[in-house]
Amino acid sequence: MPSDAAPDQSAADGYLQRAHLLAELGRYDEGIGELTALLADEPGHLPASTMLARMHLAAGRPAEALAVAETAVAPVPDAVTADGETSAVEPPTADGAAPTTAETSGTRAGDTAGVVVPMLVARGFALLDLERWKPAAATADEILARGPGDAYAQRSAAAILSASRNGQAALDAAWRGVELAPEEPEAHLVLGLVAVRLQLFDLAERAYREALRLDPELGEAGQDVGVARLERRRYAETLEHLTALADLPVARPDPVRTVDDGIRRLVLSVAGLSLLASMLVAVLVPASSGASRLFAVLSVAGVAVLLRRPATWRPGLREAMSRGLAVPVYAAAAAVLLLLVYALVGGPLPLAGAVTASVVAGLTAFARR
Repeated sequence: MPSDAAPDQSAADGYLQRAHLLAELGRYDEGIGELTALLADEPGHLPASTMLARMHLAAGRPAEALAVAETAVAPVPDAVTADGETSAVEPPTADGAAPTTAETSGTRAGDTAGVVVPMLVARGFALLDLERWKPAAATADEILARGPGDAYAQRSAAAILSASRNGQAALDAAWRGVELAPEEPEAHLVLGLVAVRLQLFDLAERAYREALRLDPELGEAGQDVGVARLERRRYAETLEHLTALADLPVARPDPVRTVDDGIRRLVLSVAGLSLLASMLVAVLVPASSGASRLFAVLSVAGVAVLLRRPATWRPGLREAMSRGLAVPVYAAAAAVLLLLVYALVGGPLPLAGAVTASVVAGLTAFARR
C-alpha cells in the first residue's frame, strides 16, 4: 500500500546515502555492508546493485563487481497477467533519462535504459579488468544500442571499446559523446584516450587540453577516491599510462597561467562593475546629486564585497603585475578610488576619470590574454 511504501523508500534512500558517503571517504567495505543490508531486504533494487558493483570496482575487486552486475542485468522473466496469460516485458527506452530512486526501487535492469546503462558500464569495466575482451566489447555494443542520445552511454562505450576492440567504432562513439556534451570534461578525456590508442596523437593532445580547460583539476583525478568519479579516475589514470608509454607529455595546468588568468578575471570584474556604476551615477546626477553620490558609495561597497577574500587574489598579485598585468590592475584600482572620491566630494572630473580608468583596465586586461 502507498502508506507502507514511503517508509521503505525512506529506509532505502538512507542506506544509499550512507553507502555513498562511506565510499567517498574510501571506506568501501563499510559501504558494501550498507548496500548488502539493503539488497537483503530488496534483492531487485537496481540503484543499490549498481552502486555495489561500482564500489567493488573502486576497491579493486572486479570479479565481485562482475558477479553483482551479471545478477542485476539478468533477463527479466515474462510478466503474468491477471488472466493467466504471459506478456513480454516492454523493452527499455533509449533516451538515457535516469529515473528517480523511487521509480527504480525494486525494478530489474531490463525495465529502464536510464538505470541499466550505468550497470552495463560497471559490467564492462569489470570485464576489462578481468581481461575478458570479447564480452567487454559486446557490453559496449549493448550500451551504444541502449543510449544513442546519451552522452554518458556514448563516452562510456567508447572507453570500453577502445580497451577491448579499438577501431573506428570507438572513435565514432567518443566523438558522439563530445557532440552530445561539449561542456563535460569527461567527454574530451575519453576522446583523448581513444585517440592515443589509435595513435592520433595531435587529436589526443587537443582533447586532453580541452578537458583540462573545462576542469583544471582533472590532472589530479587519479588521486580521487569513491564512486562518484569512478569513470573520471579510470580514464585519467589510463590516459596518463598510455601517454607515458607513447613518450608523449601529458598536459598539466600551468600554475603561472592559472594565477594570471585568475587576476585577469578579477580585474575585468572590477573594471566592468566600476564602468557600469560610473555610467549609472552619471545618469543620476541631473536628477539628484545626493542620490548619485550615495549610489557611488554602494558601488564601492560592492567592489569591496567582490574583494572580500584577499587570500584568493593577493598570492601571486605582484608577480602577475610584473608579467604585464600592472596597467590593468592599477587602472582598475584607480577606477574604484575615483568613484570613492566622487562619492566624497562630487564633481564631474572624478566621475569622468573613473569611466576612463575602467575602460583602460578592461581593454588592457583583454590585450594581455
